[in-house]
Amino acid sequence: MEKILLTLSDRMIAPRFDLATEVLIVSTKNGAAVDSQKSMLLPGPSADDLCGLVMKEDIAVLICGGIEEEHYQFLTWKKVRVFDRVIGEDEDVLAEFLRGTLQPGAIVENRKGSGADSHG
Repeated sequence: MEKILLTLSDRMIAPRFDLATEVLIVSTKNGAAVDSQKSMLLPGPSADDLCGLVMKEDIAVLICGGIEEEHYQFLTWKKVRVFDRVIGEDEDVLAEFLRGTLQPGAIVENRKGSGADSHG
């Protein structure tokens, strides 16, 4: 089992790691999400507190927006796989990660195709 943490702000990946106001923690097994998902509101934005949460929750993968080099180096030193500079909605980004196609710096398009949000 592997845990993934997404840093969020209003269901979007937070633009910066240190500005996240909530996180989504998803447990996966064999590349698929299992029933265990946990959404947490944070008491305030703090990169140090987020790093502590990543360690406490035994997170294997972090998906975030921009992240300072110091925190990136700390997390990768602790063997956390970091996908940084990601832009997109939480569900779309998670789906792309589970498909194995998410890359650092990805701009993930809305896959729902609702029409209301599309520009054309």
